[in-house]
Amino acid sequence: MLTMIRKINSFLSAQLGMDLGRLGRALLALPKFFQDWNEFRKGTTQKIVLKPCLHDREEEGGTAKGEYFWQDLYVARMIYRAKPVRHVDIGSRFDGFVAHVASYREIEVIDIRPIQAVIPGVVFMRMDMMSSKVTMENYCDSISCLHALEHFGLGRYGDPLDPEGHVKGLQNIAKLLKLSGRLYLSVPIGLERIEFNANRVFCPERMVELAKKTGFVLEGLAWIAKDQPVVESTDPLTDIQSLKKMHYALGIFVFTKQSELKFPKY
Repeated sequence: MLTMIRKINSFLSAQLGMDLGRLGRALLALPKFFQDWNEFRKGTTQKIVLKPCLHDREEEGGTAKGEYFWQDLYVARMIYRAKPVRHVDIGSRFDGFVAHVASYREIEVIDIRPIQAVIPGVVFMRMDMMSSKVTMENYCDSISCLHALEHFGLGRYGDPLDPEGHVKGLQNIAKLLKLSGRLYLSVPIGLERIEFNANRVFCPERMVELAKKTGFVLEGLAWIAKDQPVVESTDPLTDIQSLKKMHYALGIFVFTKQSELKFPKY
């Protein structure tokens, strides 16, 4: 019952902007707010305009949790250490990962949606990475694609519907990358399924197999379970066997392009 309530609240919050838990906490905080306001106004003659902030008293001084937070920080630090000549990002969070990397180096960003802002250190290209019109080959030595490939072909972001969108996207990523270049890829992993039209959840073993068919070899693996920081694998092939039985985790794969493959036209 509690799980169902959480799911309903999650849907109302994400899709309709209604958070029943946050509303309840706000109502509980109102008496203290009015008590403080009444006490404060006795000591000043300045004009007071009410602008309640009802949640800050009970919250932490900052947020350092969630898979996006840990993923963005983890991969940005890896790219800093690797120091690639040209790094391209595909579809990752602008206000998280891209901003992290742009703080210390130039980054080129590809996304299917437009981005109007002009940001120092960021070069933007609008492109559908599932399209056969992606002809850029051997363009860069480093690519990141974080929490994006699982959306390809589901139409969520205005992209064309395509059940094989993730396969075509990965093939185009391989085209962009130079031989021996590195791909930082994060996707949901666990029991394989499509949660339409939100995302796919990939079997990690099948993801490695797909990457191998696309010319990649697995170099490293990490994952983030719910409300946990990054766990870095010391034995990826063994850990994958456990991860594929989970309902959900975020897998962070590091692949190296080892061969040039000829892909079928689509």
